[in-house]
Amino acid sequence: MENVTTPQVLGGIYCNSLTDYSRFITREVYIGDVPMGGNNPIRIQSMTTTDTMNTMATVEQTIKMVNSGCEYVRITAPSMKEAENLANIKRELRSRGYNVPLVADIHFTPNAAEAAARIVEKVRVNPGNYADKKRFENIEYTQLAYQAELERIYKKFKPLVNICKEYGTAMRIGTNHGSLSDRIMSHYGDTPRGMVESAMEFIRMCEDLNYYNLVISMKASNTQVMVQAYRLLVETMVKEGMNYPLHLGVTEAGDGEDGRIKSAVGIGTLLEDGLGDTIRVSLTEDPEFEAPVARSLADRYAKRSVGKAAVQVIDPGNLTYSPFEYNRRQTSVVQNIGGHHHPVVMLDVRAENLKDPYFLNAAGYRYHAGLDKYNLADQAADLVFLGDELPSFAFPGNLRQVYNYNTWLSLKDRTNCYPLFLATDFIQAEVKDPSINFLLINALHFDEAFIRSLGDHVVLVLETSAEHGMAEQRAFFNKMQQAGISLPVIIRRSYKGISNDDLMLYAATDLGALLTDGFGDGIWLVKEEDQDLGLVNSTSFGILQATRTRISKTEYISCPSCGRTLFDLQETTQLIRSRTDHLKGIKIGIMGCIVNGPGEMADADYGYVGTGPGKITLYRGKQVVKKNVNTERALDDLIELIKEDGNWAESGR
Repeated sequence: MENVTTPQVLGGIYCNSLTDYSRFITREVYIGDVPMGGNNPIRIQSMTTTDTMNTMATVEQTIKMVNSGCEYVRITAPSMKEAENLANIKRELRSRGYNVPLVADIHFTPNAAEAAARIVEKVRVNPGNYADKKRFENIEYTQLAYQAELERIYKKFKPLVNICKEYGTAMRIGTNHGSLSDRIMSHYGDTPRGMVESAMEFIRMCEDLNYYNLVISMKASNTQVMVQAYRLLVETMVKEGMNYPLHLGVTEAGDGEDGRIKSAVGIGTLLEDGLGDTIRVSLTEDPEFEAPVARSLADRYAKRSVGKAAVQVIDPGNLTYSPFEYNRRQTSVVQNIGGHHHPVVMLDVRAENLKDPYFLNAAGYRYHAGLDKYNLADQAADLVFLGDELPSFAFPGNLRQVYNYNTWLSLKDRTNCYPLFLATDFIQAEVKDPSINFLLINALHFDEAFIRSLGDHVVLVLETSAEHGMAEQRAFFNKMQQAGISLPVIIRRSYKGISNDDLMLYAATDLGALLTDGFGDGIWLVKEEDQDLGLVNSTSFGILQATRTRISKTEYISCPSCGRTLFDLQETTQLIRSRTDHLKGIKIGIMGCIVNGPGEMADADYGYVGTGPGKITLYRGKQVVKKNVNTERALDDLIELIKEDGNWAESGR
């Protein structure tokens, strides 16, 4: 029976509440016998990397993925032969007792989609290339010409919809930032709004045909674009009386720590606002490693209690920022914190061996005993908090030290040393630092008169003890802006009793969500005793990198591999990384096939794309520079291209 849950009234905004956790209830959609949306748990999925024509390899990998936690498994079907072979894969899985719903991934080939829809439980189509063109052409349309294009697409799309209706097959309309059609690009530009309209055109066609078994996604490798697009999608759907479930993902997130942090920033920001019904974490790793990361993100919200304002009508006029575009909060400058300075990183080093200068290696300061000097890494922390502990050696001159007020007051030499006050200390203090004073304040307590009285040399350190701490801190920032207070703010978070992996994911979610909305002039992850200082430091810089608020290293936009991939993505990514990871600020796209080629790289500076067996095409931005380069020399040619553009630097290793 069709689920006809009425969309909630949001007052023109994109979520139920900006202050309390409340999941946005969507239409329930069945994928086989595993429903998503409604009140169902957030579902976990991934995608195979095997050749779809290799039935047994695909089956074995699918079983690994299911055993790792996948509730849906997606398989590429780039042509009719792969689409038809899905029947063999499904038959073998069922014979082994695995009833996991299968999803066919379709690009460019309507006939393959129509064949697959008769076999699997769900098909994924990309509006940008299902029946549209992508040649990077700017096309001028009259209203009549644009409508004619929509009618052409409708005729191509209608047969698939009718087959899905007949067979009870679900469909994901999956828009990708990098593969918007020339028609959409010409009309809306390379924007989140363009992504939303690309999907909405197909949704409206489905509804015209009385087909509602839909899931929607808005993927991008740029987390800001991804978050804005999903928010705009929800706002747009609600205006049109729709509430289809959302598939969340950051496309081409990369591998290792970078991929996990980037995924958590994008996916977690939306989960914090109660959005999302299914998750795919796209890592350039074996697919069975994706599901546990997605599960860690989802489980955090399964345990979260709902606040008092579970469904809250919000007046967007009360917001001092736009959730649909990035604008950094304007703040005054205190020393080099705030204003146009990039966000700073503060580390808690109270538990370290303060007699050993080598501990600072983990903070980005490499100590050389013979020279008695420090070399700074690109990810060198800006401040360290020592509390009441005193080091027995001289810290590097550009690493500022922060002490609790009374300890700071007792220092004989306060050069490069600054106080951290509690509110009562600050009010009573007769001595303050003439240049910078840190004041610890809880986000629950906003006292406008007190904050206005602080003066010009104060940086707020904003902490929270709330379960939904991100929203509490966001509300504090909103009140600061409403009051016109421009003091810079360092966001402080503490995570006790969790694994290092979850620390990375939770911090990326909470801090990343605030930075994505333009809030925060610095971040301070409080290091607990069982947490690694190097991980805390790299996570801090990784969050800033993923939110595009501070670039400290090379960014790799690498796809997670699938059956279309023409080379070993994991091996190639590591090889490219080994020779280019010192190129701070350069973005390199590494794509396994032309489907995930110039479009999916989106805003990469350079691209390395598989175009045939043993053949690579190199890109500068979205422009082809060299076609069909032999794999053996492709990396050398990529480096030469970077050198030609004057963007190469020799490694300091």
